[in-house]
Amino acid sequence: MMKRLANNLRREWRSHLGTLALVLAVFLGVQAWQTRGVPAGPVPELAFTLIAPDGSRTQTTLSAWRAQHPGQPVALHVWADWCPICRTEEHSITRLVPTGRVLTVAMQSGQADAVARVLAQRQLPWPTAVDPRGEMARALGFKSVPAFVVVDGQGRLRGATVGYTAELGMRLRLWWAGWF
Repeated sequence: MMKRLANNLRREWRSHLGTLALVLAVFLGVQAWQTRGVPAGPVPELAFTLIAPDGSRTQTTLSAWRAQHPGQPVALHVWADWCPICRTEEHSITRLVPTGRVLTVAMQSGQADAVARVLAQRQLPWPTAVDPRGEMARALGFKSVPAFVVVDGQGRLRGATVGYTAELGMRLRLWWAGWF
């Protein structure tokens, strides 16, 4: 039985390769369509209220936050408290945050008090930018959540995704932006 299956796979590997190529092309096409609004070039300057993992709040800008990581790529994770897919990514983001190079953006999740409550209830130790009207997300080119984008060491947006992104995909995007 196993020998017959192996022989069948050897004879038909080209058709399986074609199917795999078609699935990959569809996946990449959907990703390109979903991220079509993400601007190329430098990241826009954004001002926001930052909620630190300890619950403290400060007014800052994206360039000031990025200055804490000179020359290094950083990640922006756009999420919302009402988004079920964002909930599935929480563990991945929590594991990525200790690198110190992740800023989450709470899009349309309310004012700072409401976002702080969600972070505390879900025990999310994330530095979070409050984006109550979705203006930051729109400036970054995102119309839906979750979204993930890397800002390389030169301040350019790279490796954007919309929808669920696995932790490995997030880490690879950060690594890739650091090398290229």
